[in-house]
Amino acid sequence: MNDSARTQGVLICIGAVALGLLFGIGLLSGAWWAVAIPVAVLLTFVLGLTFWVGWTIATVQIEPETPPAADPGEGAGASDSSA
Repeated sequence: MNDSARTQGVLICIGAVALGLLFGIGLLSGAWWAVAIPVAVLLTFVLGLTFWVGWTIATVQIEPETPPAADPGEGAGASDSSA
């Protein structure tokens, strides 16, 4: 693992802790946005994910199954070299 990946991981952890603290402070102060913003973000994510799944199902290309082709070397017309 390279140093840039570790740095990104540490920054993500710091961001998560900072947002958690901000959320906690907002809840303790009674601010409505402390609940409204995370709920709006979560709702947007879930609706986007739902739309993506629906779009994928609606636009998937399914090819009809084709029967396997017969091998031209097999059957009544094949020569028998064992005779």
